[in-house]
Amino acid sequence: MTVTPETATPGPAPADSEFRPLDIGPMRVWPPVVLAPMAGITNAPFRTLCREQSDGKGLFVSEMITTRALVERNAKTMQLIRFDPSEKPRSIQLYGVDPVTVGKAARMIADEGLADHIDLNFGCPVPKVTRKGGGSALPYKRNLLRELLREAVAGAGDLPVTMKMRKGIDDDHLTYLDAGRIGAEEGVSAIALHGRTAAQHYGGTADWSAIARLRESVPAHIPVLGNGDIWSAGDALRMMRETGCDGVVVGRGCLGRPWLFKDLVAVFEGDADPARPSFADVSRAMVRHAQLLGEWMGDEQRGVVDFRKHVAWYTKGFSVGSELRVRLANSSSLAELGGTLAEVEQSQLWPAGADGPRGRTSGNNRVVLPEGWLDDPYDCALPGIDAESDTSGG
Repeated sequence: MTVTPETATPGPAPADSEFRPLDIGPMRVWPPVVLAPMAGITNAPFRTLCREQSDGKGLFVSEMITTRALVERNAKTMQLIRFDPSEKPRSIQLYGVDPVTVGKAARMIADEGLADHIDLNFGCPVPKVTRKGGGSALPYKRNLLRELLREAVAGAGDLPVTMKMRKGIDDDHLTYLDAGRIGAEEGVSAIALHGRTAAQHYGGTADWSAIARLRESVPAHIPVLGNGDIWSAGDALRMMRETGCDGVVVGRGCLGRPWLFKDLVAVFEGDADPARPSFADVSRAMVRHAQLLGEWMGDEQRGVVDFRKHVAWYTKGFSVGSELRVRLANSSSLAELGGTLAEVEQSQLWPAGADGPRGRTSGNNRVVLPEGWLDDPYDCALPGIDAESDTSGG
C-alpha cells in the first residue's frame, strides 16, 4: 500500500505557530500530538471519542496487536484492528519478538491496506511481556532489536514504521540512546520515548531530560516524541519547550478525559482556554462511550460492562458519593448507567485538581526477565514461541 498526503491529518498549523507539524514519513500530523496505545483502552470507540473532541486532528494509535496473532488471523485480533471509516490516518501498534513474524505482520498490513502507519512496541513493562523478552526488555538485546526493526521496515514497504520505548530496564541498564541510534540506522520514521524505565512502571516522575538527550542524539530529520506525565495541554507545551522534542504522546492523561485532545488542539493553535466540562457534559460523554463500545462489540451489555473500568476516571474530582460510584461501576445497561448518572448533581462545575494523575501509579518494581537475559546485550538468541500469545491487547 502506498501512503499519500491524503492519509495525513487535515488542517495546517497556523502561520504564526511556535511549533511545526509532525512529519512521520509521508504523513503530516497537526497538532504534533499522538494518542498512546493502551491495552484495553484505545480501541475504536475510545479513538472515536478523542477524534471527535479534536475535530479529527492528531494521530490516534490502536491498542497493542500481537504479530503472531495478526499473522494467524486470530478473531479477537481482527476485531481489534477494525477502524472506523472516518479514521485517517489509521495506525496499528505491533508487539513481537521474532523478526520473521514481525516482518510478515508488517507485510500483511501493507499488502492488505489494513493501516497507514505501523508503530512497534518496545515499552510495555508488564511482567507477562518482559518475562518472555518482549516489550521494554527487548531493546537490551541490541542485535535482536536491529533485526526486528529491519524486518519491520522492509515488510512495511511504503508505510512509515515508528518505535515507542522506555529509557531501559532499570537505571543500571539504560538502552534508549543505543535503541534510538539503531532505529535511525534501520529506517524508522519517528521515535517515541517514555521517560521512565521498566522498573518504574508508572511510578515516580517521568524523566523529561532523557527525552532531550535522545532528541540531541538522533538525526534531526527523524522526529522524537516525548511521553510521560502529560496531564494537561499545558504539560504538552512545557515538555516540547523544555526538551526540544517534535511532538508528544499522550497516555494516561486522557483516561476519562477525551476532551484533552480538544485542549491540545486549542493550545497548539494559540487558545490557552482549556475545556472545563460540567458534570452534565461528563455524563453525556460517559453514556456515549458506553454506547460506542456496545455498538463495536455488537452487544449493549458487553459494552457497558467493558465501560465499567472508565467510571472512576470520568468521575474523579466530582461529588458523586461512594454508593452511586459503586452503582455506576456495576451498570449492565445504558438505561441503568444513564439513570444512575441522572441522580448525580449535573450542574457541578469542573473540580479543581481534577487534571492530575490517573491510571496505574506503581513503581520501583523488579523487572521479570528471561533467565540470563542481562548476561550479554548483544546475544541474539530469540525468545521462545510462547513469548507471543495468540491474542492481543497487552
